[in-house]
Amino acid sequence: MALISLAHLFVAILGWFSLNSGVGAVSCSNRSTDINGTAFPPLIEATTEDLIGGLEAGLFTSVDLVTAYTQRIMEVNATLHMVTQLNPDVLSIAAQLDGQRAKGIVYGPLHGIPILIKNNIATADKMDNTAGSYALAGAKVPRDSSVAAKLRKAGAVILGKTNLSQWANYRSFNSSNGWSAIGGQTEGAYYPGQDPSGSSSGSAVASSLGLALAALGTETDGSILSPSDVNNLVGIKPTVGLTSRYLVIPISEHQDTVGPIARTVKDAAYVLAAIAGKSAYDNYTNAIPFETIPDYVAACNFSALQGKRIGVPRNLIDLTADPPAAPIVAVFDAALDILRKAGATIVDNTNFTGYKALNEGNYSNIVLEADFISDLPKEYLSQLSYNPNKVYSVADLRNFTHAFPLEDWPERDTLVWDGALALGFDNTSPEFWSNYTMNTYLAGPLGVTGALKNYSLDALVLPTEFSPNFPALIGSPVITVPLGAYPPNTTVLLNEFGTLNATAPNIPFGISFMGPHFSEELLIGLAYAFEQRSLVRNTITPYIQPVTELIDVVDAKLKLARP
Repeated sequence: MALISLAHLFVAILGWFSLNSGVGAVSCSNRSTDINGTAFPPLIEATTEDLIGGLEAGLFTSVDLVTAYTQRIMEVNATLHMVTQLNPDVLSIAAQLDGQRAKGIVYGPLHGIPILIKNNIATADKMDNTAGSYALAGAKVPRDSSVAAKLRKAGAVILGKTNLSQWANYRSFNSSNGWSAIGGQTEGAYYPGQDPSGSSSGSAVASSLGLALAALGTETDGSILSPSDVNNLVGIKPTVGLTSRYLVIPISEHQDTVGPIARTVKDAAYVLAAIAGKSAYDNYTNAIPFETIPDYVAACNFSALQGKRIGVPRNLIDLTADPPAAPIVAVFDAALDILRKAGATIVDNTNFTGYKALNEGNYSNIVLEADFISDLPKEYLSQLSYNPNKVYSVADLRNFTHAFPLEDWPERDTLVWDGALALGFDNTSPEFWSNYTMNTYLAGPLGVTGALKNYSLDALVLPTEFSPNFPALIGSPVITVPLGAYPPNTTVLLNEFGTLNATAPNIPFGISFMGPHFSEELLIGLAYAFEQRSLVRNTITPYIQPVTELIDVVDAKLKLARP
């Protein structure tokens, strides 16, 4: 089901709802919900363990969950455009999982729990996988992506696909976060017309409003961390290779990774545990240094900060390059005291000596351009079992985009692809390797890994606004946790495209923990210990949200069942 028909479906079902005149535009639904004294969790707060408990106790079913989440999506999607497709088989899948639970067959903690996934992560079902482009509309894959297959094996219900910045923000220098030709413009829920950041925009906005337990995003450089940052969420950008990228539409094999976006650290840990692990289709996963995936949920330890040495690479907090971030830095500095009180030693000014050279060089762009030229055809387009628009290369993609009016060219240019095509080499050439080597040297020994080693640190911490780039270049992990929100007197500033509010009152921001490769277990513990001491998320209220709750679905079902 494409977005256009989905939008029509929303209008037909909602009918009398006016999303711009009050429906959903209510304060955070933190109300107590119960039936005959049995409490139901409000879905904007519901955790994995809340849902597991309710399913095990028979308070509700997976079908009830799917119904509630679907209704919530319908309430706000016409305004915020987070979801591009609903899985047409989702109710039958949920019913099958309910039946298995009734027989005592449970695949894991996510059994029967709905998850949304970004529209560049392939599923071998009735849903498209398009990266938001009509170039891939109707294309088919031979099998599920590895991470989708792992979700299904864990018993999760793949509820639908989320909108994204088209081609994961790798098409144009003149566009807006969260826009795609197929999905339209995603907006954040914390200020009218909010820039949702990208590229996992729809995944983040959907998670923030409780439209599923959690969602999957992808990151090349900031695409999980940044939308999590401004949507009041936890996002885990895993080590490259911890989660498979097979049949995920690529930008860079050296930087792409798939990770969870959720409302709490523990929820994100549950999802990461389900999707992590080796894949026969992605040789980067062979670098995983352990035979058994760590228990990421058990890593959620309130005392995890005790005795840890945490560095602050202060020279990355560059307010000359980003003046609107000044309020973030003040809250970040106060948060360091929370870490200290939890038993951590803060080592300030553990600066990255490669910062200036990396900013002045063009190594990073060259790596991405050369990877994209190689990886898109080899790792995705050539794998398609049906390619209706005969797009086999970046040149084919550019030609299609220029010729197809709904792709909004030339208003949104293709200069990113133009530069990649003009490069003249791919990631098999010596020119590529010299740039890649310099990239990883500046971001590694003169960046993340150097600071960790030179100052004997367990981890690094930064405002999320400043955290993505260095870890992206070396493929190391980061986790972001809600930290605060812009104050009421904040001046509203537009994005560069002039269409969305990038800085405004109540827009959230986060704090990031960075560590060595494959240190997700450690980082989850640190993030959880901070989250549980700060509990920021529920203090920041969306300006719009759905009102349907599980109790409404279950109550309606009970009424229908009465004679």
